[in-house]
Amino acid sequence: MTRPTAIHSSPAAAPTGLRLGDRLRQLRVGAALTQSELAGERFSKEYVSQIERGKTRPTRETIEWLAARLGVDAGFLANGVGTDERGRLEGALARAEAMVEAGNDEVAAAEYEVLVPSAHATGLPELEVRALVGAGRTQMRLGALRGALELLNSARGLVETGTFSDVERAEVFYTLGVCRYQLNSVQTAIALLNEALSLAERSGLPSDSLRSNILSWRSRCWRRQRDYQAAREDIERALQLAQDADDPRTVGSAYFQASLVADREGHWVLARTYAEKARAVYEDLNDQVHVGQLTNNLGGLNFLLGKTDEAIVLLKEAFGIALDTGRDVDAAQAVSSLAQIHLRTGNVDQAEEQARHALRLLDGSEDYIDEIGSAQLVLGRALLEQDRLDEAEAAFASAEASFGQLGSASHRAAAWVARGDLAARRGDDRLAAHLYRTAAEALQDVRF
Repeated sequence: MTRPTAIHSSPAAAPTGLRLGDRLRQLRVGAALTQSELAGERFSKEYVSQIERGKTRPTRETIEWLAARLGVDAGFLANGVGTDERGRLEGALARAEAMVEAGNDEVAAAEYEVLVPSAHATGLPELEVRALVGAGRTQMRLGALRGALELLNSARGLVETGTFSDVERAEVFYTLGVCRYQLNSVQTAIALLNEALSLAERSGLPSDSLRSNILSWRSRCWRRQRDYQAAREDIERALQLAQDADDPRTVGSAYFQASLVADREGHWVLARTYAEKARAVYEDLNDQVHVGQLTNNLGGLNFLLGKTDEAIVLLKEAFGIALDTGRDVDAAQAVSSLAQIHLRTGNVDQAEEQARHALRLLDGSEDYIDEIGSAQLVLGRALLEQDRLDEAEAAFASAEASFGQLGSASHRAAAWVARGDLAARRGDDRLAAHLYRTAAEALQDVRF
């Protein structure tokens, strides 16, 4: 998939709008009116002077009255942007957001390249934040995480200094948390998601869907840190909030994450039930990307439950969906899962072939380092079973390096166990014992 250059937001890219008082003075002078003439019998000359000097902010009703006296649009007087122009920009933002919802990410990215500077040029912070967050989410979906982070940090700066509601601030912090998680900055992600949840909860405004999504992503963070109890508690709350909100997409997301938590805890029947419910929701939404991802997960769960033939059918179906939707990464995950099945069933040649295929599909996808490391680990084990020990060692080293970027002890432990098996195959029992011990210590919650 082609990844576009990240959008950059620069305050110098467009002129800063005038203050309301400056616009009022320019329009009054242009209409050849004195302050007394503009004030008429409704206001005093001093009140008009205070507005022009920025000493007071008129009410909406007063702005409308002054605009009518000056023969201009009230929106233009208030913000420097006419009602029609603002409506056109809001319509364009809504269309870009709909493109993202429909999965047309590259088209949306091209739209946001124009919308971000256009929104900045209006001088309206609420429109600029909307454009920055939409552009940031689009860049995240395309894998341009550093560019997304830059955009979202710009949005954060605006909501922290402007007159935004706590829910609007929570939305920005939540999106930043998601971006940080995808950049493997899990601790930073947790801090941002905690702040987002606190803002949403204290706002007193309806935010069930937002809070559900925040909890779903925080559950991912706990899962990455192997705190499965916290992950389960968050996802259970997220699922309840999603159901209360009656938002199918949020419900589907919560079921998806609940399935992953149950899988990690070894509750495979429950995990399969949640995955089937999630897939049904996404089928109703005609969201083939998530249908494909869940089909892949169901393949893995069926294999764990001893249904190898059904697992292979599901994984091949997931691979086909990924190809149809242009999702190379999802196709790689399906192929990698098939490689693991072939490895465990003794078909090591096929395991090697499919692991290499998965790595080719993942080439350049640095934001999917988890999947890359897993494919490298499967490849190494397939090579080990063929007694190609030097090649296996190289694959295991690559997997360990990939997992090291995740900061996940459980992933690195898997690489150390694999290296231990390799050392044992070579007859180096001392090194094997050291690697096994290192892996065991990494997986302990308490060390002595």
